[in-house]
Amino acid sequence: MSRGRQKQTTLDLARDELFSHIQRCGVLEAEDSERTEWMSDTVEYLRERYPALSDGEVTELEAIGHRYCQPAIPFGSSEGENPAATD
Repeated sequence: MSRGRQKQTTLDLARDELFSHIQRCGVLEAEDSERTEWMSDTVEYLRERYPALSDGEVTELEAIGHRYCQPAIPFGSSEGENPAATD
């Protein structure tokens, strides 16, 4: 069976919705404390929206969301920059 024909689990649906919220809400540009608060509120909303999620799945969902919000390359950095250097 191809991947596209597999039935999505409740966790898959909640994860996809979380990613969509992250993209739409602009939380990637938020400060860490604001992002943490936003993530807690959003995961709580998803817990209510998907009551079949277990506590472990909700914890996993929040961890996935936090990892998704971490940039592969830190914002404002570029290769070869030395922030301690002065002109």
